[in-house]
Amino acid sequence: MTAPAVRHIRLVTEIPGPRSRALLARRDAAVVAGLGRATPIAIASGQGALVTDVDGNTLIDFVSGIGTLAVGHCPPEVVQAIQTQAEQLIHLSALVGTYEPYVALCERLNALAPISEPCKTLLSNSGAEGVENAIKFARAATGRPAIIVFDGAYHGRTLLTLSLTSRTYFKKKFGPFAPEIYRAPFPYAYRMGVSEEEAVEQCWAAFERMQIAGVDPETIAAVLIEPVQGEGGFIPVPVEFMRRLREFCTRNGSLLIVDEVQSGFGRTGTLFAIEQFGVEPDIIVAAKSIAAGMPLAATIGRARIMDCAHYGGVGGTYGGNPLACVAALATIDLIERERLLERAKVIGRQIRARFEPLLADDTLDPLVGDVRGLGAMIGIELVKDRQKRTPAAAEEVLAILGRALERGVLAMRAGLYVNCIRLLVPLVITDDQLEEGLEVLIGAFRQ
Repeated sequence: MTAPAVRHIRLVTEIPGPRSRALLARRDAAVVAGLGRATPIAIASGQGALVTDVDGNTLIDFVSGIGTLAVGHCPPEVVQAIQTQAEQLIHLSALVGTYEPYVALCERLNALAPISEPCKTLLSNSGAEGVENAIKFARAATGRPAIIVFDGAYHGRTLLTLSLTSRTYFKKKFGPFAPEIYRAPFPYAYRMGVSEEEAVEQCWAAFERMQIAGVDPETIAAVLIEPVQGEGGFIPVPVEFMRRLREFCTRNGSLLIVDEVQSGFGRTGTLFAIEQFGVEPDIIVAAKSIAAGMPLAATIGRARIMDCAHYGGVGGTYGGNPLACVAALATIDLIERERLLERAKVIGRQIRARFEPLLADDTLDPLVGDVRGLGAMIGIELVKDRQKRTPAAAEEVLAILGRALERGVLAMRAGLYVNCIRLLVPLVITDDQLEEGLEVLIGAFRQ
């Protein structure tokens, strides 16, 4: 790929600039200290794959609101849909009455779900709430309490979803946690130091052993898994492992729930990542990019399962707000019209083409140990030693991201050891913008 003819990054002050620093000082004084902050900048506006901070600096966004902006910042079609809806009905609550956007979106999602029988959907506010609803439906449908999750999983920050989430950093001081959660090893072949086939066999043996030493299989309501682990480091589940999970759930009378909060809505090159695994889930949880940044989640599943919850047992005041619903409908239209599923695959290939050569570059510090993912959901794992696969220190990864930010690219970490760089570029990014951003990011590896 040739260098872009037009430079999109525009820096007029240092990063962060004086206005960003002033707003951050106000934030520190007014906002709880426990709210994390990946960068020291304050953003005023965004369009497509570009954001402009309060100092007038324009940067390329490789974070997309942690994956919420597959269709980019402020797509005109979505903005118009929200504005039109706001003039008619801002809120009512689906618990009070019915409005067309809620029903229309559920109809659309039911039709799009990769499940070969009638589906129904419940809308809520966030990925964590969507996951909790999935657990409730599974327990109601099976009459069982136990939920199986995996090492490295991230499912949210509420009490139940923190119980499901793996990384201990997020859980400090917040216990005790919800019961009947059982954690199985995840086939993370790179970190295990074995082939994908060996990782599947080892983790499957542990999964079967857990049913003897950890949890009675007759009590398992559901297995909950991310088709591509997000916070855990952008690790796709091996297809064979997912196939065995589906077989187990069918045989055992348990449900297979896929958490597509980060991997869904076109990010991996299919609307839902699970479409690439050759199995059908029973319930899908979608959020983040479903509504172009509006707070919305959907729990979609087989109608016979979803109708097992008792009348009045699910719902929430704001779930399926009209503004979020019309934003989601416009987002689906945009994904289809602009062929963004195919675009995600192209973006993924372009990112890999730039980063995979670094797997053999021994001049970097830290080193690139692995490049992985599906479609435009790409993770770069950094290590100190390629043979031992020793994770790079968090400070080293932060230093790379800091240099990239100073030069105009917004990127973010991931992974249990926070030694991965996650790339979640908007699918509407232009080739010139993508190339310019990758050039800056790779340059940040070399100081």
